[in-house]
Amino acid sequence: MKSDVFFCRMVSPDSVVKVFNALNKKLKGKVAIKIHSGEKGNQNYLKPEFWKEILELTNGHIVECNTAYEGARNSTDKHKALLKEHGWTGKFEADIMDEDGDLELSIPNGKVIKKNFVGSHIKNYDSMIVLSHFKGHPMGGFGGALKQLSIGCASTSGKAYIHTAGFTTDQFNTWNNTAKQDDFLASMAEAASSVIDYFKGNMAFVNVMANMSVDCDCCAIAEDPCMKDIGVLASLDPVALDKACLDLVYSSKDEGRDHLVERIESRHGTYTVEVAGEMGVGSLDYNLIELE
Repeated sequence: MKSDVFFCRMVSPDSVVKVFNALNKKLKGKVAIKIHSGEKGNQNYLKPEFWKEILELTNGHIVECNTAYEGARNSTDKHKALLKEHGWTGKFEADIMDEDGDLELSIPNGKVIKKNFVGSHIKNYDSMIVLSHFKGHPMGGFGGALKQLSIGCASTSGKAYIHTAGFTTDQFNTWNNTAKQDDFLASMAEAASSVIDYFKGNMAFVNVMANMSVDCDCCAIAEDPCMKDIGVLASLDPVALDKACLDLVYSSKDEGRDHLVERIESRHGTYTVEVAGEMGVGSLDYNLIELE
């Protein structure tokens, strides 16, 4: 069954609201708004000014989790300081979901990992909107909704667990592990499925195809964008959403397209979407509905 993906070519705060409203989805209760706060030094992440309208519309709480690598976001104190420096706090409330540890989620049909560790504060929310900056990624090939659901919602221990395909939750041993690339990618899809199951349909997803570098917003030193902006997309299905973004990249005639595609393919990045589709997280088939 095809999922609807709504698409605006104009990249703007208004377009984010437009595609979200097209979903006609009422998010229940207390709403978590998953953003990427941007690593210190990164020039490509989408700033709070860009997300301001959707943040005000949904009246939710900005949520993030700490990282598992050295940087300005690998402890709660440092992360909170960076959130303030980057302008996320003040007008909006922000919550480091793993400030008080983990919540273990089961993945009964996982083939690589059978459990996922997310920030324990996730239990304080009834629904979630996932706001993703679609771009490349040095490890996963690309980052979109599925990455935000998996690595993004994972605690520090959970990030280590996903990156090592279930080998360890020790962040200090994460980068010594030699997990197979496909096992890491499958672990992301499986972790994403556990968050989908947790919220039981009370979710919505927005991907913004702008500032598309081959590197992620987690990189303190990142390449500048290699492609022109493509647009803003939204869906109730994260698999269809990421697949639509990938298809838009692959069909692009932009001169920087090959550089981004090389990053995606050299990391076998599309495998995450394929596994998520096979697991029933969402559909690989979609209707792309363009809005004026």
